[in-house]
Amino acid sequence: MTSINPAQRYEELRRTLARTIPEDRLITDELRTLAYGTDASFYRLVPRIVVRVESEGEVVTLLGEAAARSLPLTFRAAGTSLSGQAISDSILMQLGSEGWGGIEILDGGARVRLQPGVIGAHANRALAPLGRKIGPDPASINSAMVGGIAANNASGMCCGTAQNSYRTVRSMRLVLADGSIVDTGDPASRAAFRQSHGELLDRLADLGRRTRENDKLAARIRDKYRMKNTTGYSLNALVDFEDPFDILVHLMIGSEGTLAFLSSIVYDTVEELPRKSSALMLFADIGQACRAIPLLHAEGGAVVAAELMDRASLRSVEGKKGMPEYLSELDAGAAALLVETRAHTAEELAANIRKVGEAIAGVPLLRPLQFTTSAEEADRLWNIRKGLFPSVGAVRATGTTVVIEDVTFPIPRLADATLELRALFDKHGYHDGIIFGHAFDGNLHFVFCQGFNSDEEIRRYQGFMEDVAQLVVDRYDGALKGEHGTGRNMAPFVAREWGQEAYAAMLEIKAILDPAGLLNPGVILNPDPRAHLEHLKPLPAADPIIDKCIECGFCEVKCPSRNLTLTPRQRIATFREIARLAATGEDPGRRQRLLEGFRYQGLETCATDGLCATSCPVGIDTGQLVKELRKRAHSPRAHRVAALIARNMGTVTALARVGLGVVAALATIFGGGFMRAASRLLGRIAGGGVPEWTPALPGPSEPIERRLTGGDNPRKVVYLPSCISRTMGPPAGDDPDGPSSRSLPRETLSLLEKAGFDVVLPPRLSSLCCGMAFTSKGFQEEGEAKRAELEAALLQASEGGKHPVLLDTSPCHYTLLQDKGLDPRLQLFEPVQFCLTHLAPHLDFQPL
Repeated sequence: MTSINPAQRYEELRRTLARTIPEDRLITDELRTLAYGTDASFYRLVPRIVVRVESEGEVVTLLGEAAARSLPLTFRAAGTSLSGQAISDSILMQLGSEGWGGIEILDGGARVRLQPGVIGAHANRALAPLGRKIGPDPASINSAMVGGIAANNASGMCCGTAQNSYRTVRSMRLVLADGSIVDTGDPASRAAFRQSHGELLDRLADLGRRTRENDKLAARIRDKYRMKNTTGYSLNALVDFEDPFDILVHLMIGSEGTLAFLSSIVYDTVEELPRKSSALMLFADIGQACRAIPLLHAEGGAVVAAELMDRASLRSVEGKKGMPEYLSELDAGAAALLVETRAHTAEELAANIRKVGEAIAGVPLLRPLQFTTSAEEADRLWNIRKGLFPSVGAVRATGTTVVIEDVTFPIPRLADATLELRALFDKHGYHDGIIFGHAFDGNLHFVFCQGFNSDEEIRRYQGFMEDVAQLVVDRYDGALKGEHGTGRNMAPFVAREWGQEAYAAMLEIKAILDPAGLLNPGVILNPDPRAHLEHLKPLPAADPIIDKCIECGFCEVKCPSRNLTLTPRQRIATFREIARLAATGEDPGRRQRLLEGFRYQGLETCATDGLCATSCPVGIDTGQLVKELRKRAHSPRAHRVAALIARNMGTVTALARVGLGVVAALATIFGGGFMRAASRLLGRIAGGGVPEWTPALPGPSEPIERRLTGGDNPRKVVYLPSCISRTMGPPAGDDPDGPSSRSLPRETLSLLEKAGFDVVLPPRLSSLCCGMAFTSKGFQEEGEAKRAELEAALLQASEGGKHPVLLDTSPCHYTLLQDKGLDPRLQLFEPVQFCLTHLAPHLDFQPL
């Protein structure tokens, strides 16, 4: 099989997989392989094929077919990893959107079984009512998936080494490289695996025994894992456990997809203490801040987090909205520790605060120590820490990328090591670099801007990384990776940090579990000393709207089109490549193909709702770019048509209701099968201009009735049903007695009536629109005209802003608020906000 040329092998793989996996989940086109292959690191590899799997059976099939053709395979969850672990130039196996989100609460919340596609924050949301959470708490927890969190042994500000994935994993269900499945929490599965894979288990047990008997190596391993350390494989599994199943489970933690596929994981959960208090300690210099860490450690469990920030870090956020004014008054050498303590009761919390104050009583502070229990004030303090990484990304020069690394030093030597790391920035000209991190664990992050557009810049980065390795490994015997995973950028340094005996054990682990070396090659173990300098990702200037994007992927969880076409990150990555090809004149044919694919994948299917900006670290609204690109593409004729629709909005929505009613009637008469076939036929005849019918297609909305409770009623509200809720009702086939059987306006009016409100509908309602229907398609002038028309109508209906205005869809509310010139007298509310503010005092809510 291997004698066939690579292109033939990949095509044969695709044809074979198509027998069991739908072709729309086998992706080989230039645009989507580029887009789906992008992760948060500063590396780029473009996969030959992206396979979206929805079941364990599909994983087994893919592993078998890839192995039969000797084709490397990389697993991918959310792609928020920072070190190049989730990219491939071969097969990229991506978790599908439907089959991997299972959450099962066990033992009253003491444990939880999670599938790899569960977002970490969603797991915590499910556990919160029980006062529990998962142990790992990476900064990316709102976007990162459990598969990646476990595979990277990702931690964070509070979990340290006591509550990370390694310490809290109970069992796993795994698909090994040969396609075999084992559930280590199921005795029957363990027995069957012992029968089929006894030799593998014996080899793991033997490696563990030999490691424990090697006193020098065992001591080295134990010493290395007293601090945060994710460099290489989790060798502590060989000294902490004797049972080969336990060794196997703990080797998977931090293995970065190089040993097996994690199908599910059972975590022991940890208690979420209800009482919290935070304080920002300010010191004259970073050395004093670091010397306070051992004093805080001495107080046992009183402190759960102590985040270090150097002066450059603080300077990067000073003056921004919500930041304390005193930050700008600090001297050039100042530094800070952001400390948090937690407890069960207010009394315990007060005792903890006293202990912390006593511990650092002899350390001079620039401002008196002051803890706060106010959630709002604590958020303000923690926003200082959370804003550091994006603040560098937001001010970097266009064309450069943001490099973030994390290293660990022994806590007693943290002060000196931090000062020497700062000196390396100056030596190599990274004057914008900042140092911050989890000082309580000796784990520091450093961030700097780096261009990879010239050999000189690459040599500068190479020299800096060599000096970092010398500082961390040779001088302080620390860890080159504390929590971000080894990835590609530290793989060449693993042997240097661990030594040859330990490195040999890692090679043996890989040989036992992935003898063909096909799982995520080049990651963790890489003999190429220049591997960290290859496949560097270009970030060329593309458009000022998105040039500050660092491709972290935090936006993806909020994107409505993420399971249909592209996410904001993927739109940006693709548009950047199109811009690069245009600027260099390279491969015009490829640029044209990308442009053609981008028309649907990038432009036509973007909701332009701005949700991506709400989770973007630098506030980028990719929808703005899409609107601008749509605007540039419009002809004068298109603007005339848009203006005609805008002037006749009432007629257009009325015709749309009639059309929806006709389609609903036909579906009732002829059935769904006929409608689907007929719409497909019409779509082919019209060249794609007719959408395919689905059972979810809405029927027409009901007529809107004005309901008044009396002219003297002091409770009045102006209600604006959006143009879409005035047009579209529930799906035609819905249960008439079901929860969604009534249109949104009818439900809203009923609720307002129950609360005793006198409802005022704006004049000329049928013609009103917030303008989003036009601006989202790039018709800015037409949208602005509709917005101005709506503003005048709302002012009239609300008697100059006297009464609140309820908009029944949040995007309309958001659209109006973006207008800086909106009349300040208008009191605009979206549905949830209005319910909490105006309805809650007058209604009793009964959960269904």
